[in-house]
Amino acid sequence: MKNLFLIGGPMGVGKSTAGQILKKRLPHSVFLDGDWCWDAHPFVVNTATKHMVMENICFLLKNFLACPAYENIIFCWVMHEQKIIDELLANLPVDSCRATAFSLLCREAELRSRLQKDVDAGLRSDDIIERSIARLPLYKELATIKIDTSGMNAEAAADTLLLHIK
Repeated sequence: MKNLFLIGGPMGVGKSTAGQILKKRLPHSVFLDGDWCWDAHPFVVNTATKHMVMENICFLLKNFLACPAYENIIFCWVMHEQKIIDELLANLPVDSCRATAFSLLCREAELRSRLQKDVDAGLRSDDIIERSIARLPLYKELATIKIDTSGMNAEAAADTLLLHIK
């Protein structure tokens, strides 16, 4: 049976890095970052682009699930609302796989520090910090396995994910 791992969390918590590590550690794996499905300039968030990104994500995940080469499909994205997770799962053939949803979290001060390093390195704009912090409490309401990555590097976060997967 195939595995679909949905890894959510606020921007800067380490979803992409942990997901890439999982891809290397799990057999026959493929990784998709939801941000790749609408990497645009200028970045526009409206009804049309939200609909488009969901279609893009579902198209790719359906193809990964259908492809016999892949056993483990790892997807990461912010997914800060239950309706996002529910919509994804409603549009995927999850009856033929084991789907598990995670939320990676960390303490606010640590999230600020992680994001500030990215801002200082020119990888993110400075408005990312407050936007990410504002979403942090929303994850408490989700039907996901919560993993606190405070004090962990990406390898340790991936190790913790693996404990829940096996």
